[in-house]
Amino acid sequence: MSEEILVSTFTAMRRKLLQLATHYAADSNEADDALQDTFCRLWPQRDRIESNREAEALTVTTLRNLLIDKHRKRKIKTVSINEEHDTYDDDDNSKEELFNEVEEIINKELTPQQKDILESKEYRGETLEAIATRLNMQPTAVRMQLSRARKKIRECYRKRSTI
Repeated sequence: MSEEILVSTFTAMRRKLLQLATHYAADSNEADDALQDTFCRLWPQRDRIESNREAEALTVTTLRNLLIDKHRKRKIKTVSINEEHDTYDDDDNSKEELFNEVEEIINKELTPQQKDILESKEYRGETLEAIATRLNMQPTAVRMQLSRARKKIRECYRKRSTI
């Protein structure tokens, strides 16, 4: 019975899932791969899925997490194109080390929700309202989680730099 729930839910949602995957993936092949990987990851859990609603939630969450992992592996780094802030610095290695330290703090110290909110706001430029809608939260709660995440990063970085 659970096998049918997973297959029917996945089939019914395929178009929406592909649209979501295409939005975050580098190309359509990566989006297709992410969908297939999502189904393969859920298949061993098929006996524990009891409803279509549960299958939908697991599918969307698994796909989103998989795409976030793929995004992190690509390690896309953003660079300011604002000319007044652009400066040439011979010490590119120290910037790279700083970036890696902060990234390590984010991966080790923040909760998955804080990481998602921080990435959505800082890397993808989503508004707090859009993030709140997607995560089914109040905008004030999103703002608080973002504030806590930034504070945690600052505290951890200060501790590391004083050692």
